[in-house]
Amino acid sequence: MKTTDLREEIIKTAKENAADIVCFAPASRFDEGDPIFKIFPETKTVICLAFRILRGVCRGIEEGTTYYQYPTMGVETMEETVMPIASLKVCNLIEGEGFTALPQRRHYTIVAGEKDTSPEMQHTSVFRGRGKEVQMNFEKSAVLCGLGEIGFHGAVLTDEFGPLQRYCFVLTDAELDADEVKKPHLCDKCGECVRGCPGHAIDEKTGKVDKWQCAVYYDGACGLRNPFMAPDAYANFKNRLEIIAGEAKVTPETAAEILNANVFYPTIMQGYQACMCGRACDTECYVHLEEKGVLAKKFHDKFRKRPKWSFKIEDFE
Repeated sequence: MKTTDLREEIIKTAKENAADIVCFAPASRFDEGDPIFKIFPETKTVICLAFRILRGVCRGIEEGTTYYQYPTMGVETMEETVMPIASLKVCNLIEGEGFTALPQRRHYTIVAGEKDTSPEMQHTSVFRGRGKEVQMNFEKSAVLCGLGEIGFHGAVLTDEFGPLQRYCFVLTDAELDADEVKKPHLCDKCGECVRGCPGHAIDEKTGKVDKWQCAVYYDGACGLRNPFMAPDAYANFKNRLEIIAGEAKVTPETAAEILNANVFYPTIMQGYQACMCGRACDTECYVHLEEKGVLAKKFHDKFRKRPKWSFKIEDFE
C-alpha cells in the first residue's frame, strides 16, 4: 500500500472506531530531546487521534442532578476502552503494512514532580517523581500535530469542540503526509476558565493550574456547587468554611487531608476520581466559545440553558 493510501486508511480506521479528528505531524517538528525519540528513536510520524466529550455527559453536572456520566463516560470509558481500541486498530493497520507503530496514552498515575498530582486520579494511586523523560507532552504534541491551540488554562482547543475532547497518539516509522499547525484564533483570554473554577486553582495572570488545588475542588470540596455535601462537612477542619467556599489555599499535605475527607459520591473504577466540578474551567470555556459562535460543530440549543445554580455559604454555618 502506498503511504498516501495508508494515511487515508488510518483516518478511515480511526473514525470507524469513534475518533472524531485525526491529524499527523512529521517527527522533524519535535525537538531532538523530545520524549518521542526516547520512546521510539526511529519515529518518523506522530499521529493524533481525538475523541469528542459528549455534551450530554456534562448535562448532569450542569444541572446539579446526576454526576456519574462525566467521569465514567467522559473520562474512564474513553481512556480505558474507546481510545485504546481505536489506537490499537490503527497500530494493527500500520504494522500490517510492515511499519512499526506504538500506541501512546496518558499515564495518569505517573507524574514527574515529587509533590505533583493528577487531579483526575485518586491521589493515593499516583506515583510521583517518575516518567519525566519518557512520557510525551500531550498538549504540545497535539498542537504540533495540528489538532488545535492551547487555551489560557492549558487545555487544547479545537475548532470543532473547543476544550471538550480527549486524545491519544501513535508513533510510527512510516513517513506520512503532515497536517499544518493551526494558528491560534479561538482563545481570547476572556478569563471565564479562571472565574469558573470553584477552587480558584487557575492563576488569573498566567493561566497556570495548581494541580493540588484543582484536585481538591475537582473532587467536590466547594459546597456551593456540590448538592451532595452534608451541612456539617469538614467538621474537624478549622478552616471548614473557607474550604466549602472554595477560598482555602491548599498545600500537597493539606490537600491530601481534604481529599481523604471528601466522601460525596461513589469513586470510579481504574483509580479515576469522582468529578464534582465537571471540569468547570472547560465548561465555561466551551460556553464562551459557543456564545461567540466560533465552534464548527453546531447544536440546535445552547449548552447553557439556565443561569448557573449555587448554594449559599450560610447553608453550612
